[in-house]
Amino acid sequence: MTIEILMIVGFCLAAYSIVGNDVPQTLGTFISSNAHRPWWVLWLYTSSILVVVLLYGWFASGTGDASYGRLETIPFPETGITWLYIVPPILLIILTKYGIPVSTTFLVLTIFSPSSLSAMLTKSMMGYAVAFVVAILVYRFVMKGISIYLSKTRHKEPSHIWIGLQWVSTAFLWSQWLIQDLANIFVYVPRQVPFEFLIFGILVFVVLLGWIFYRRGGAIQNIIDTKTGVADIRAATIIDFMYAIILLVFKEWSNIPMSTTWVFLGLLAGREFALSMHLAEVNKYRTSRNVSKDAMKLMFGLAISVLLATGLPWLYQHISG
Repeated sequence: MTIEILMIVGFCLAAYSIVGNDVPQTLGTFISSNAHRPWWVLWLYTSSILVVVLLYGWFASGTGDASYGRLETIPFPETGITWLYIVPPILLIILTKYGIPVSTTFLVLTIFSPSSLSAMLTKSMMGYAVAFVVAILVYRFVMKGISIYLSKTRHKEPSHIWIGLQWVSTAFLWSQWLIQDLANIFVYVPRQVPFEFLIFGILVFVVLLGWIFYRRGGAIQNIIDTKTGVADIRAATIIDFMYAIILLVFKEWSNIPMSTTWVFLGLLAGREFALSMHLAEVNKYRTSRNVSKDAMKLMFGLAISVLLATGLPWLYQHISG
């Protein structure tokens, strides 16, 4: 199998695994709160945003960079793409099948640059902590009354204003997530992406997005659906705006890739803890158990990433001589 074919295979596998694992985390609230709408409507809306973000990033860079500068510290392998780089996305597909929300940033990028793991981990841990604390403060003090009101009126039909706000918040969040996580896919391509390959990548993404919306989020969506009131379009809108703002802040802070999975689960964990303090419907014991379970899944994914980053290169050198 030639290097060019392996590059395309790696790119497609990474896109498939990341769409299956990360997209439901980002668009999960959008999917839950719009379960009554045809899947293709949601697909066309998010696909149009995807196309704009990809084309703008490629043209604005002036160098054909589709990763928004997130791969500046992670060079393309001098030997090209080999089977060594194909293993992480395959493993990610297997983990996604069992609903484990591991970090694609750690699983994929650490193979290309093991030395970057420390910086990515530090930024991701800060992202989790910031999201966790911000969610507790906002939902415990700023939005306590609003949370109680939303809980009591959840059965009512939301106004058109909330519907419009949610679609705006989804566009904002989706664009920020793409800017952060496109690096996990385009790491398989030379840093100056040919325009023809960019069009190919867009087609791959659009098809995979259609698949995930058709399946209503897949296995990872179950994690979203267990959170309090995420099917309420008003609650989903607030979550999306907070998530997007945190990603925007960390995007401006540095170009070091970070785990959006950690930020998202930190935000949901802080929100659940805050809601358990003033909503009778939220059981504190169940909240602690669910948050601990999600954290254990993150640690499990991190352990696999470290194992791959250290073990796979050694295995590759041993086999190839």
